[in-house]
Amino acid sequence: MRLCWSAYASLRGWSTAAPYGDTTLIGVGIVGCNYGKTVLIPAFRRDPRCEVVALAGTDAARTAGLARATNIARGLGSWQAMVEEPAVAVIAVAVPPDLQPAIAQRALDLGKPVFLEKPLAADLAGAHAILKSARKSARPTIIDFNFPELPSWRRAKAILDDGAIGRLRNVVVTWNFANRATRLRLESWKTRGDGGGGLLGNFVSHSFYNLEWLCGPISGLSARLFALPDRDADGSIALALAFASGAGGSLQVSCASFLGSGHRIELYGEDGALVLANPTADYFRGFELRFARQGDDALKPIAIEDADEKPFPDSRIAPVSRLVRRLIDACESGRSASPGVAEGYRVQCLIDAARRAHASGRWIDVAPPAAHSPNLVGAGSRKP
Repeated sequence: MRLCWSAYASLRGWSTAAPYGDTTLIGVGIVGCNYGKTVLIPAFRRDPRCEVVALAGTDAARTAGLARATNIARGLGSWQAMVEEPAVAVIAVAVPPDLQPAIAQRALDLGKPVFLEKPLAADLAGAHAILKSARKSARPTIIDFNFPELPSWRRAKAILDDGAIGRLRNVVVTWNFANRATRLRLESWKTRGDGGGGLLGNFVSHSFYNLEWLCGPISGLSARLFALPDRDADGSIALALAFASGAGGSLQVSCASFLGSGHRIELYGEDGALVLANPTADYFRGFELRFARQGDDALKPIAIEDADEKPFPDSRIAPVSRLVRRLIDACESGRSASPGVAEGYRVQCLIDAARRAHASGRWIDVAPPAAHSPNLVGAGSRKP
């Protein structure tokens, strides 16, 4: 029999959740009114154990209006008030990277589990501060690395783990699209590298996590960022990669590619090839998986049997819902959830290595993520 949340919370010194009828639900507070409204609110509401009880933003009047429109009991004008709210037992954060560390640290210090965005912070110092708080609190955390939650990605991972293409030799990732922020010439953390954003924070952070999830640790890299020619905003990035397994790789991402080729991951092994590709403009819908063994004359499609049973207005809701469920499972079991803050810190180290590689024009060696050390990236560099 599942322990009710209020009893579980009191045993562990957590904030209790608010009772609704004869059921005690987990009170969830969401910081951030954009991604929070479109993705996090519906994702948490998909879990019957949760009740979104508060929404926090920087504009108190606007936040209160959004809370009323989405049937949330409280709309607050500051994250501080949200985190301190007794009815909020779990915090979900959807703010720019440079704002996230203070929120996450305070929530963890109060013993509240946290759903966090990627990247963790604007820099390694901020990410390490979250890591330190998470270790001290021992509360569950999860990071919004959501591509591996897609059925097609999980199938690709299973094929790799089964050894179907043999030892990995080469990995080629291309991701070419025109995102809304670039298309509309918006000024935000998504278009500029300062504050932890730009291509590295917004998109390459996903790719770093995805690549290590699929292929194992990255052991070195070089990187070159290219600004848009007519404004101070990231346009594209090209990286050469080395994996600890001995495989090589490349990663090329552009957010300014009109009618771009989409998102494509090519994995070449001694015994075959596996390609995961989405040619559409939707980041999450449209992935197809193709596979071939040595001796085949073409890649053949692989059917994905456990695709989502129904579409959502935003394609991010389904994968984020899986992360939410895993976080709440961890809250109930007392175990950790993955990907957690340690994985987020690892990605922050890779982002830092890419920034240093671009600034220096040199190859950067990357230390393995042994024991989630706070010094994951080697200080030395060398030419390739």
